[in-house]
Amino acid sequence: MKLIYARIAGLMLASGYFLHYAFTPNDWHAIDIVNLIFHEAGHTIFFFLGEYMRVLMGSGFQILLPLSIALYFFRTRQPFSGAICLMWAGQNLINVSVYAGDAIAMQLPLLGGDAVIHDWNYLLYHAHILQFTPIIAHALYSLGVFTILLGIMFAAWFIWQEYARRTSNHELLSVQQ
Repeated sequence: MKLIYARIAGLMLASGYFLHYAFTPNDWHAIDIVNLIFHEAGHTIFFFLGEYMRVLMGSGFQILLPLSIALYFFRTRQPFSGAICLMWAGQNLINVSVYAGDAIAMQLPLLGGDAVIHDWNYLLYHAHILQFTPIIAHALYSLGVFTILLGIMFAAWFIWQEYARRTSNHELLSVQQ
């Protein structure tokens, strides 16, 4: 039962953190520095795919990494950890939505200063959809919130399943004795 209580506490902390992030997407959060490292790694890792894909995979890797870790945890039957990583992927979608939403104004400070391109301005301009920046940013934000909520629901469901399994096993053991 201690594990269940620890997971409930972990779910409450993670839910609180990621929901706070969803309500304050334009603020700096501690997790942003970690996500920035993965964002920049995505540019480096996928440089061989050409300029457009290299630029896209900064945000792409930032989202795909926590999703891949979540899938790993789900496949290895560690659903609670997978659900937490799903919340992390949702947080990254929200983070990327802020960057995408800045594609026209280009006011966010970028790593490298004025000497670097704005990823989302480049991506949307070359895809001829720069005028849809607000819609794209809103879609990414909404998908991020949905993904966080999905992670919360999965985590709560897995805790409930664990609790039900343990209590039914306990009752079964009590009856046998």
